[in-house]
Amino acid sequence: MSYKALFTLSAITILILATGCATTSTSDTKRTGKEQLLISNAIDQSLDKIDFETFRGTKVFLNEKFLESIDSKYIVGSVRHRVLNANAILVEKAEKADYVLEVRSGGIGTDNHDAFIGMPKLQIPGPVPISIPEIRLWSRTQQTGLAKIGIVAIDTHSNQILGQGGTTLAKSDDTNTFIFGVGPWRSGSIRDEVKFATSQQATSKPLPTQVSFAPNRSSLSTRSLARRTLSQKPRRHIRLASQEENSTQEEHSPSNPFTNSAH
Repeated sequence: MSYKALFTLSAITILILATGCATTSTSDTKRTGKEQLLISNAIDQSLDKIDFETFRGTKVFLNEKFLESIDSKYIVGSVRHRVLNANAILVEKAEKADYVLEVRSGGIGTDNHDAFIGMPKLQIPGPVPISIPEIRLWSRTQQTGLAKIGIVAIDTHSNQILGQGGTTLAKSDDTNTFIFGVGPWRSGSIRDEVKFATSQQATSKPLPTQVSFAPNRSSLSTRSLARRTLSQKPRRHIRLASQEENSTQEEHSPSNPFTNSAH
């Protein structure tokens, strides 16, 4: 065997023995992001049907003891947000409130739907079993979220219900369609919400990537300028006031007899 052939064979053997692989571990949260979006979207739609303008300028206490749901904190936070947007005042005790809002949930969760047109998987028995795989010409997977929220307002002064209260029901959905295995074509309220949110440009200043507690020079210059302005204004008023007092005193002071005699 020639030296060149031996070198080539050795190189191939080393490459075969030196091959390896790498794996990356991934993990999922207990609840998928889509599931949480479906529920929060349904909750938002449900609360959007409630008019909180009635509580404008009043003191409101939010009673959440009848609310039992894994997403109860999001419901409470969303109700508080809408009450504050109505320019109402949230108080921590019912005794200090004009109205008590009692919130309850009638059903919050998700459902899955799967439909297709084609041939299901078949198992043909026989001496030699034959298995025919599933063939889908058209298929659609749909996941929906439902949120039913009840709310009642109580006047603390009369202990009577305000209006009639009631319940609101809303549904969110995420639909994926496949044709001959090609897709998905997505539709539904989740797609619309994500598309709208990701297409918007940020209007606020992003947070810095480094943590620093040193004062900002621009803010210091602005503060010093404001302090100089505030410190100068009273002096100006005092000086003007003293000038006006001097002019007033000169107008009302008695004439000098020696000056009159000179004239």
